[in-house]
Amino acid sequence: MQVATSSEIIQMILYAGPMVRFVLLLLLFFSVMSWAIIFAKHFSIRKARKESAQFLDLFWNSRDLSEAFTSSKRFRRSPLAKVFRVAYVELKKVNSSQSSSTGGEVTGQASLSQKMVGVDNVKRALRRAVNMELTGLGKALPFLATTGNTTPFIGLFGTVWGIMNAFTGIGLKGSANLAVVAPGISEALIATAAGLAAAIPAVVAYNYFTNKVRVLESEMHNFSADFLNLIERDLIRRGGA
Repeated sequence: MQVATSSEIIQMILYAGPMVRFVLLLLLFFSVMSWAIIFAKHFSIRKARKESAQFLDLFWNSRDLSEAFTSSKRFRRSPLAKVFRVAYVELKKVNSSQSSSTGGEVTGQASLSQKMVGVDNVKRALRRAVNMELTGLGKALPFLATTGNTTPFIGLFGTVWGIMNAFTGIGLKGSANLAVVAPGISEALIATAAGLAAAIPAVVAYNYFTNKVRVLESEMHNFSADFLNLIERDLIRRGGA
């Protein structure tokens, strides 16, 4: 069985009909964009995971939150560090407002209920920060899903169109032997192959990156819970002091 060489495939594409060529160009656009997203996401998520692990080590080994806040600024790609910075700024605002409301006295002298209201503010800030980071991590992933779902059908459309043209040519020539049918059908089937070539990497990459984003989401939720536990214990300890 003879397999078409790359030069023969290129020749079939060049001599394909206008609609099939348009379909192939559209599939090429989807494929190029998908691979650009795949490479960009691979490096960004790998960097985010690496810096998040480094930030967690730094956070738990820091003497206090202010030291962790200062050191966390060098982890620009870590979603955990970004979530922590947002929560720390909100915590400072809460402490400042409680100090001013008690006439500048120590925040530990404020009522426990007032302190828990401050914890709720920090909790909301954490939730907003996590959602913002998830939005950034998931950016461009819908394009991969769209590519995986639509390009096989776009390729199939090009194939159907090409086969229609091939049968039209058969009718005009009045001959239906294999030598007449094969070139047109071969050109048409290229569109299906191109659609699958664009879809398969996109689907695999989408599932892979979605799983990685879920892992980072779980880490952010776990860190948020741990951070809230820290400040709640600290506030309760001060309240009981």
